[in-house]
Amino acid sequence: MQTPTPTAPALRAEQLTKTYGSGEATVHPLRRLSIEIPAGQFTAIMGPSGSGKSTLLHVLAGLDSADEGDVTLRAGEHDVALTGLSERELTLVRRAHIGFIFQAYNLVPAMTARENILLPASLGGPEPDRHYYDMVIDRLGLTGRLNHRPFELSGGQQQRVAVARALVSKPAVIFADEPTGNLDTRTGAEVLGLLRAAVDEFGQTVVMVSHDANAAAQADRTVILSDGRVLETISHPTAQLLATKMIGQDK
Repeated sequence: MQTPTPTAPALRAEQLTKTYGSGEATVHPLRRLSIEIPAGQFTAIMGPSGSGKSTLLHVLAGLDSADEGDVTLRAGEHDVALTGLSERELTLVRRAHIGFIFQAYNLVPAMTARENILLPASLGGPEPDRHYYDMVIDRLGLTGRLNHRPFELSGGQQQRVAVARALVSKPAVIFADEPTGNLDTRTGAEVLGLLRAAVDEFGQTVVMVSHDANAAAQADRTVILSDGRVLETISHPTAQLLATKMIGQDK
């Protein structure tokens, strides 16, 4: 019997190096860091302050560039090398293949929830499938809120709009930067449940940066960074284990 071909990673980075400043003020957020993000899984990235997790997220998402190294995104049946692309080319790749969920929501105040969700498509991104759009809106409980502007929504509802915006175009990878950082415990748990559902129900690939062990424990795997390098990758993490790891890192 023939061995099945392994699924290609959704994202692959090799030997990433990033440096800020010079002389005694030099900072090395990434030090020849290599990582693979499995397709169709939820990956969390943790590490103490200064470990490089936010820089890594921005480089993987094409929001920033490394000084050295390569980043390759699996978009459909094709690999797209992000390294060396112009800003315009990166913008087109992000628009077509990458979804973002930010801590600050990043919604346009003058637009309704519906308009915010469809904003990437209105800027030239892929048009969402109507059936899939309706399913996402229903799953996120936003059906009765689509005509409301952000100031008319709670923090949790605004984050749901941000999640919907990231989901509806079926991007190759969804990046979440501390998505529960501004939310209370209950609402934060709901948002994490939605990210989990994005993977389990919709087959998405999610990469989340978090300092919260309880949040990171919702992932299939957690990558722990230290001094710009991958220190350890933990499959099926528990909050207690991750909290212990972080205590050890902070010493």
